[in-house]
Amino acid sequence: MRVFPIVLTIAVTGFLGACAPQIPDSGGTGFDNSEDAQRARDLELTGAGGGFVPPVAISDEPLSATTNTGFEPVPPYATPGSSSSANSADIAAETAAALQATSPNASAAPVAGATAQPPAATPQIGLDNPGISDENDFSAVSAERTIQSDAARTQALRENYQVIEPTALPSRSASADPNIVNYALQTSHPRGTRLYSRSGINLAARAQRACAGFASPDQAQIEFLASGGPERDRRGLDPDGDGYACAWNPAPFRAAVQN
Repeated sequence: MRVFPIVLTIAVTGFLGACAPQIPDSGGTGFDNSEDAQRARDLELTGAGGGFVPPVAISDEPLSATTNTGFEPVPPYATPGSSSSANSADIAAETAAALQATSPNASAAPVAGATAQPPAATPQIGLDNPGISDENDFSAVSAERTIQSDAARTQALRENYQVIEPTALPSRSASADPNIVNYALQTSHPRGTRLYSRSGINLAARAQRACAGFASPDQAQIEFLASGGPERDRRGLDPDGDGYACAWNPAPFRAAVQN
């Protein structure tokens, strides 16, 4: 009973193998590797087929100026010791001039045989300007002056010397406004010292509003003294009663007199 499945399997396998399509032989990599193709390539490489020409061996014989090599002849001026070597300096100078004309800012390297050009002359600075003083130049001063001329100059300066005597201070112009400088010098008490009585409600707020109408404390002090101060404060400029309105300070005036 077990022989029949084995025979059946072998029969099915053989039938499927017979039905499978045959794959043609591609020759390995798809290229023609036959002996004829290899021989044809060898002929092309060796030149027998007319495609490739093998290189010619290079001769060790040194070249001369008369040797015909198929190239331009070597210039005679490049051969050391030739009859035309006398012109090498001129050719080198022309080459350096051409390089300088091409790039004026570039510093050309010195060429063998080229004639060195003298450096450009340094411009001289004129020293004959009459507007420039030569007082610090000993040689110039000694050439222009002598002991006798210096003595004459000193005598002339002494004769023209003038002494200006001090004069009296100009008198102050009469003004109807109180003088705050005199008031500062006549008083000695510091700010905040209560000397005069002040009455009213919200004196500080009233003084703040009144002082805002003046450009400076000096003007407020002048108005305060002109309105009856320091005993009376009609405009409310001195709420603490020290005799100084709107933060005016007499200390700078007193310090100026003491110094």
